[in-house]
Amino acid sequence: METAVTTPEAELEKKEILNRYRGLLRSCRYKLDDADKKLIRKAFNIALEAHKNARRKSGEPYIYHPLAVARIVAEEIGLGAIAIACALLHDTVEDTDITLKDIEGMFGKKVASIIDGLTKISGVFDASSSLQAENFRKMLLTLAEDVRVIIIKLADRLHNMRTLDSMERTKQLKIASETLYLYAPLAHRLGLNSIKSEMEDLSLKYTEPVLFAEIAQKLKDTQAERTRYIHRFITPIREALHDQKFKFRIFGRPKSVYSIWNKIKNKGVPFEEVYDIFAIRILIDSTPDQEKSDCWRVYSLVTDYYYPNPDRLRDWISTPKANGYEALHTTVMGPNGQWVEVQIRSERMNEVAEKGYAAHWKYKQGGHGEEDPLEEWLRKIRASLENPDSNALDFINDFKLNLFADEIFVFTPKGEMKSLPVNSTALDFAFDIHSQVGAKCIGAKVNHKLVPLSHKLNSGDQVEILTSSKQAPKADWINYVVTAKAKSAIKALLKEERNKQAAEGKEILKRKMSHLKIDFTDTNINKITAFLKLQDAQELFYRAALERVTNKELKEYLESKDENTNTPLPVTSLEDLVSKARGKQDTLMIGDSMDNLEYKLSPCCNPIPGDDVFGFITIGEGIKIHRVNCPNAVAMMSNHAYRIVKAKWTSQKLISFLAGIKIIGIDKIGLVNRVTNIISKELNVNMRSLSFDTNDGTFEGTIVVFVHDTTHLTDLIKKLQKVDGVVKVTRLDTN
Repeated sequence: METAVTTPEAELEKKEILNRYRGLLRSCRYKLDDADKKLIRKAFNIALEAHKNARRKSGEPYIYHPLAVARIVAEEIGLGAIAIACALLHDTVEDTDITLKDIEGMFGKKVASIIDGLTKISGVFDASSSLQAENFRKMLLTLAEDVRVIIIKLADRLHNMRTLDSMERTKQLKIASETLYLYAPLAHRLGLNSIKSEMEDLSLKYTEPVLFAEIAQKLKDTQAERTRYIHRFITPIREALHDQKFKFRIFGRPKSVYSIWNKIKNKGVPFEEVYDIFAIRILIDSTPDQEKSDCWRVYSLVTDYYYPNPDRLRDWISTPKANGYEALHTTVMGPNGQWVEVQIRSERMNEVAEKGYAAHWKYKQGGHGEEDPLEEWLRKIRASLENPDSNALDFINDFKLNLFADEIFVFTPKGEMKSLPVNSTALDFAFDIHSQVGAKCIGAKVNHKLVPLSHKLNSGDQVEILTSSKQAPKADWINYVVTAKAKSAIKALLKEERNKQAAEGKEILKRKMSHLKIDFTDTNINKITAFLKLQDAQELFYRAALERVTNKELKEYLESKDENTNTPLPVTSLEDLVSKARGKQDTLMIGDSMDNLEYKLSPCCNPIPGDDVFGFITIGEGIKIHRVNCPNAVAMMSNHAYRIVKAKWTSQKLISFLAGIKIIGIDKIGLVNRVTNIISKELNVNMRSLSFDTNDGTFEGTIVVFVHDTTHLTDLIKKLQKVDGVVKVTRLDTN
């Protein structure tokens, strides 16, 4: 009998796999009994055997990935043995010969249903719809079965983000954008704060590598100075807490790179001017019945030493966020006139904030427990998904609004509290009660005063909905609501109404066509639809019902038909355009090799040669070229990844492109003259427009110039920065 020959490399890998498995067992935050250990060992052995010949893009054994995902589930989220076993097995049904029936036979129905949910998420969908949106929708549907499906999927995505280096640039961009658009908000909604922050940071690392490196370096450079300041701030508070006999931990935590970048981008300030680079966190070891009053006592001690900003107090202890987050946040004036954010929580609240509310839900240790806000939230999602007609992309955009939203708390006339996103209206409240109440809503009484449907609600409002059987939803209602539930219900009701009218319009059109002796056939209907440049036959019938399809238009169609008897109407499907753009190599080159494809430079970000760009396939306007850091890039890459094609500049011909420059500085005599001299003489650049505005000794100017590429633009910016009196020169994203 022959024995298998093993190489030293294979022996080392085997050793490393066992080390990682032992590390997984050590990382379990809950004590495992013998049955748990047996279950995890069995799952590990089966996953190891199933993936034995597979390797990741990096060249590592594939088993490293399920082991890493299981470790995130155990250590960073804190789920039990069933979830750990499912994480180890999560790719087996999709990628190996093991079937769902095999899993059920070996592990039982519960594990099989979770693996089934994870496999469905990764399913391939019809290419004409957005793969990402459909995937995400399917993922939410699985919540109906078990929330652990989502948590393991988030852990899987986090590990993929941590190992994204081995992927090619275009894949990195798509995965990072999708993570930022869908997965990070979902982690936030489930209360997985540390996972959300890491996903955001890693996404930024790949979508904006230069900016990410710059902020990370600045955080590193200012660390010593920050540590000294934190120590100075904390010292008096620590002494006061000791005096009051509190058991506590107090420390400073730097904000994530992503949140700092957001401040820089949204507020237009440099890194040095972002005042809340860090937050002070005070964690008190307190019993559940005392933690609320203890947090307020700590707040009182902090404000004895530092003056609070009354507009920046956030009380999430009295009314926790929907994801279970509880804390007191205040911003106080620290030493050197610097505002500092202070977060006060109990150790239990901190556990929920960092590891996620889901980990404390009824699945922990297989217990049942009572229904809680997470279950209520899952039920709302399921209600939104029940409508089979709802468009996946619309659903994602509506749902995303709610993922990020802060909340208000309002009351029914009987005193029942309802939680709604901030900016919700009386109409949102009506749909939250029931879709039929929303459909018949004519107005509301807020705190006993009559208000219109569009009235924005505030926390503490008491709301009574007024209805009428004669009321029907209107198209402009969609502008009055912010909740996903209301939006999807209004769209469904309007669609239903539109279909009724289209059915009437079909009969009207049939009579008109009969009068003009045009046969009422599918072919003629499609030709008339194309002639009138309408979206589809349903739109044609709807317009006919509104008397917007005239006899004159039908006669014009007849005349054009006679002229073009032998000329078929050109039809270019999106699929044709995609395959034409992608070619055999799935690449698109801008410049010489793209003569046969129409493309336009997108006005939302004005790309110029040298910019990192991608192509986006539109139906009517060919291919549009966007910068990778375009404000719309994340949504496009997430929702329409299949319509993204590679694009890069192939030749640097001396063609001029428009670019905008913003200049800020001190108003000095002759400064504008020196700036215009540099632009027109030194670099031989043509200006399209120039505007300067002075205000109390400072000036701000916007110049739109023609440049050849990014190098040309960078040289110009560098020269302008050297002009005496100029403080800051930046490129404008839009002109």
